[in-house]
Amino acid sequence: MSDEPQPKKPRPGWASHEPQAADTPDDARDDTRTDGAALPRSDESDGESDGNGEPGPASAHTGASAKSGASAKKAAREERRAALKARRTGWRRLVPTWRMVLGAFLVTALLVVGGFLLGYALVQIPAANALATQQANVYLYADGSVIARDGEVNRENVTLSKISKDAQHAVLAAEDRDFYTESAVDPLAMARGAWNTVTGKGKQSGSTITQQYVKNYYLRQEQTVTRKVKEFFIAIKLDRNQSKDEILEGYLNTSFFGRGAYGIQAAAHAYYDMDASELDAGRAAYLAALVNAPSQYDVVAHPGNRAFVEKRWNYVLDGMVDEGWLDPAERARLTFPVPKRTTHSTGMSGQRGYIVNIVKQHLTDNKIVDEASLDAGGYRITTTLQKSKQDAFVESVDDNLMARLDKENRKVDTYVRAGGASIEPKTGKVVAMYNGIDYVKQYTPNATRRDFQVGSSFKPFVFTAAVENGSRTQDGRRITPGTRYDGTSERPVQGWPGPRYAPENEDHEDYGDITVSEATDKSVNAVYAQMAVDVGPDKVRKTAVDLGLSPDTPDLDGAGPSIALGVANASVLDMAQAYATLANHGKHTAYTLVEKVTQNGRDIALPERRTRQVVSREAADTTTSVLEGVVEKGTATAAQTSGRPAAGKTGTAEEDTAAWFAGYTPDLSTVVAVMGQDPVTAGHKSLYGAMGLPRVNGGGAPAEIWGQYTRDALEGEPVSSFNLRLQPGANESQPPAPDSSGGPSSSDDPSAPATDAPDDEDADSGTPDDDGGGTGDDGTESEGQDGTGATTGTTTGSPTGGQSDDTGDGGGAGTGGGDTTGGGTSDDGGSNRDELPGPGGLSGALDGRRWN
Repeated sequence: MSDEPQPKKPRPGWASHEPQAADTPDDARDDTRTDGAALPRSDESDGESDGNGEPGPASAHTGASAKSGASAKKAAREERRAALKARRTGWRRLVPTWRMVLGAFLVTALLVVGGFLLGYALVQIPAANALATQQANVYLYADGSVIARDGEVNRENVTLSKISKDAQHAVLAAEDRDFYTESAVDPLAMARGAWNTVTGKGKQSGSTITQQYVKNYYLRQEQTVTRKVKEFFIAIKLDRNQSKDEILEGYLNTSFFGRGAYGIQAAAHAYYDMDASELDAGRAAYLAALVNAPSQYDVVAHPGNRAFVEKRWNYVLDGMVDEGWLDPAERARLTFPVPKRTTHSTGMSGQRGYIVNIVKQHLTDNKIVDEASLDAGGYRITTTLQKSKQDAFVESVDDNLMARLDKENRKVDTYVRAGGASIEPKTGKVVAMYNGIDYVKQYTPNATRRDFQVGSSFKPFVFTAAVENGSRTQDGRRITPGTRYDGTSERPVQGWPGPRYAPENEDHEDYGDITVSEATDKSVNAVYAQMAVDVGPDKVRKTAVDLGLSPDTPDLDGAGPSIALGVANASVLDMAQAYATLANHGKHTAYTLVEKVTQNGRDIALPERRTRQVVSREAADTTTSVLEGVVEKGTATAAQTSGRPAAGKTGTAEEDTAAWFAGYTPDLSTVVAVMGQDPVTAGHKSLYGAMGLPRVNGGGAPAEIWGQYTRDALEGEPVSSFNLRLQPGANESQPPAPDSSGGPSSSDDPSAPATDAPDDEDADSGTPDDDGGGTGDDGTESEGQDGTGATTGTTTGSPTGGQSDDTGDGGGAGTGGGDTTGGGTSDDGGSNRDELPGPGGLSGALDGRRWN
């Protein structure tokens, strides 16, 4: 045997541990491994076990060989990758493999889906922004034409049913023709819009109508990514919560159309002076075109853009035809509808601001709408004001007063103010008002202010109270139009327990014995001051309030005899209401300024209106018969220009600071006042010298304004005459008392100075220091009264010859001049409401019963 080492024989399953060449084919290596693994096992081989169950040397060697093979395989794969990378040189290294593309797509998809779900969960539909909910309150004339819009935002929300189909289709054709079939968002359009914006083709949102509505109503207008993301998610949610009609309605009510108009209703008025329900295809297409660029597409403001606007207008109409919303033949007939250059102003200038504030006050005072709700807006208020009559009132004031002022050369003319109100007697509806030359120049509404004395326009209430209460003179004569009084200027009032009161007549004129009718025609202060005491100042006050004056009228309480001279500071509107009650035969209906109120199409309940008999018909009608004389032959003949039967009374405040005429026809009660006020200090000023006249009184400009206005306001309406039912004995003249009051020296020292009284027919003579009470009982005298020539007593029979229940109503039993009409029993304290007709066809039928 040789000493050289002999090679060992390979065992079954043995594989070489030497690394194979890198270029050895994989199959060869695999074959080698397979061949080695495929050799059959032999129990006699250097065994897998040593007989004790432990692996033998051969088995251990096999495991080591397997590990060595795995390592070799891994090394081979790495070598192959290195070889491939070595081949991806240059631009090939920049191209991602398909594994990279697939991985990136999956990651992106996961991020998009996750982001969408996260955004959908986090973004909630917010409350509407403040601008979107603000609306104007719209004030309308009785015929539906607009007076004014009150609010910072000119918007009036309307339901979709109040928007014409042409208007709906025009907006859809302009903005989103697939609105009813598409989803809430259009990602492709959004991407296209974003691309056009980035590439300088102009800002284009690519938003659907739903998205635009979300932007208008819930968000703001800024162009930010955050806003767009919110808009996207809110639109999707909104589309699930609201119908398409609801979204379109909201969009039409929130879009901006230029000229300060938000919403299509405001836009229809701003451009065409009509409601959205009246828009035809041509006008609707123009408004739809405006949404794209409101300020630039107004062809009145920018006439140079008309060609471009017409192109947009044609695009909208063609879209309506394409969608089947407009007949091609009708489309061919349409011409471009140029909007109006000016429409009714929605501002507060002229009479509009006054009207808005007065109506708002009326709504809150009558608890129709509270102030907070009005401030929120959205109300459509139809007033009782009639545009033709309102215009006639303004024109009459301009013609008969404002045109006669010379403010540059007469300082007193700068003080002149005017106020007026006109009411339908039967309905109580205020049909016209005049408050001042311009709300933005003179803020105080002259129709409702209560700071000027009404003067002698108050006197009819004294006579009405006398008839209503069956009052008698101090010597027991029933007060009728024919009752005679002492009309001596500065005659002390009899039967008044307070301080001496001796009012002077205008220009200190003495009239001697004069009937009530004559005293009314001439506005004799001495007669009416005495009559107020004969009736009782408290009863006069009650009658004035029943007729329509506010119980809160300044200086109405505690005036004593001076109440007859109009020391009360009633408003023009209050006086018009009181005179309307006289015109309506003593039936009172509280005035109203509101015909209808709606909010977003919902009617707001109005208070129930009631008419009630506040004074007897003969009390009201007898007063009317007396006031007819004032117009026919008294201080108000200028009112005859109305061309209609009329009754009324003039009045002048103390120191000529205001002149009044209150008058009525059977169809209209109107009061006009001319007032003096310093424009700087707001203090009351006398009107001596105004309009170049020595003085201004009620028979001048106020009566002239009344006559022209009444003529124009009632033009075309049939002429109505008064249908009067007078107090029994109203047409009979009564002789004076056997011993008249005796003039100024009948009661007190004739040398005693009279109380302060201006030289005016109607001026206040000074309210007594003690309001006193007088007797207050229908003419009963105070015991111990000086100078009347009558003793206190009670009547034993009715002057009418029937049973009377007015015992104690007069002193000096039966001392002349009582009514001589026959009649039935009186049950109303002597007012003879229910007496049968007496001489001259007079009657006392009342209380809503029709005289047969």
